[in-house]
Amino acid sequence: MDMEQINYLAVVAAATSAFVVGGLWYSPLLFGAAWMRANNFTEEQVNGFSKGRMFGWSFVFLLIMAANLAIFLADDKTDWVWGMMAGVLAGAGWVAAAIGVVGLFENKSWTYICINGGYNVVTFALMGLIIGAWR
Repeated sequence: MDMEQINYLAVVAAATSAFVVGGLWYSPLLFGAAWMRANNFTEEQVNGFSKGRMFGWSFVFLLIMAANLAIFLADDKTDWVWGMMAGVLAGAGWVAAAIGVVGLFENKSWTYICINGGYNVVTFALMGLIIGAWR
């Protein structure tokens, strides 16, 4: 691991990509309605959520996730293919699996687990692709 190999603009771009994908993933266009049902949320409840808290902290956490992935990928051999594969492995093997474990103990539905876990697999793959490609 060579910290000088980290492109911090790529980290910000990777976090931003996950933010954009999340906007689409949890929108009515894709899985928003199913996600609301899986959480027993009403439209009124979701509209009442603090947008500043939700979006602000989400972006902070996405930056942390992207930076962490960039640290793992800080190697001369990293390219977009390995970056994407590492993202898939981290997203599926760590994040989605952890969501599955917590979801099962919280008695959440498979819909909940698959929507939230799937989002993380896709976003980690995209973040890894960006970090690996933009060296």
